[in-house]
Amino acid sequence: MLDKLQAVEEHFAEIEARLGDPSIVADVTKFTALTRELAALEPLVNKIREYKKILAQLDEDKFLLETSTDEDLKLLASDEISELKKSKAVLDEELPILLLPKDPDDDKNVIMEIRGGVGGDEAALFAGEMFRMYTRYAERQGWRVDVVDMNATSIGGIKEISFTVDGAGAVGKLKYESGTHRVQRVPVTESGGRIHTSAVTVAVMPEAAEVDVTINPADLRIDTYCASGAGGQYVNRTETAIRITHMPTGIVVQCQDEKSQLKNKEKALRVLRARVKDLAVREQNAAIAADRKSQVGTGDRSERIRTYNFPQGRVTDHRIGLTLYKLDAILNGELDEIINALITADRTKKLSATK
Repeated sequence: MLDKLQAVEEHFAEIEARLGDPSIVADVTKFTALTRELAALEPLVNKIREYKKILAQLDEDKFLLETSTDEDLKLLASDEISELKKSKAVLDEELPILLLPKDPDDDKNVIMEIRGGVGGDEAALFAGEMFRMYTRYAERQGWRVDVVDMNATSIGGIKEISFTVDGAGAVGKLKYESGTHRVQRVPVTESGGRIHTSAVTVAVMPEAAEVDVTINPADLRIDTYCASGAGGQYVNRTETAIRITHMPTGIVVQCQDEKSQLKNKEKALRVLRARVKDLAVREQNAAIAADRKSQVGTGDRSERIRTYNFPQGRVTDHRIGLTLYKLDAILNGELDEIINALITADRTKKLSATK
């Protein structure tokens, strides 16, 4: 591990040197990329330097313990060695995790889509509750949520909704939400008090920059139409809504949330790029399915990942066998305990695979 730590520290120093090069400073793209890489490596490098300092101090204290004739000094060295060993043990666990290759998408913004599945109106109602759950979670993280398109029901549910989540580390946390979420409860419309099971699917896609996905404008069919819903005469009489069809894949994206046709087009293109990239990634992953089985969840939208049981106030994540009796808090956006457990499980499996 020490060789890997040394390599990281040397790479960090190399980036610092390059950022002082006038030709790099003049190139905004390169300078920005190197600055981001430096910032991403800094926490790890600080841990490495702390680790090396501990090792050096341990060697010094051990030498004193073996050679000194001063009993008081030896006692101090012995006490310090005990404390340093505890600190070293903590870093021995942290550093291998920090050395794991980072997913380049983890710091990107997210495109999320929620769709009501099996269960009709009840599924649509729960889809609405899930959207509120993610909105509140995003607020706790300091992220911004922006609706792209929503198909609501007459009773307050959501058949489907597309929205963006903008904020540092959004993908790194929300990517574990992709899959089928099952809800078990007695519907308001059920007079017999029987528990029904409904399902909602969640798709989580990293936002794709133009450099990530090449979309030929000639492959796009762009239609405009009058937006529907609240908004009065402006919404009903002005063709501000946008529908974009990507002809090679058949992917269709629409947006009517903004009053500006240009803004709706920009939002729709963000979602389209993410969907095209997501399709390409899923097709690629189909060829390496065995590898994906070693990860926490495959990200497959058909995979049942979590159950929300209302009668018992219970939420169970099936991928890691975690059950929490905190249904109300979780639906209020308190997802940290679940997501942190998923991150830990994912890192543990990846660490095991490297040994």
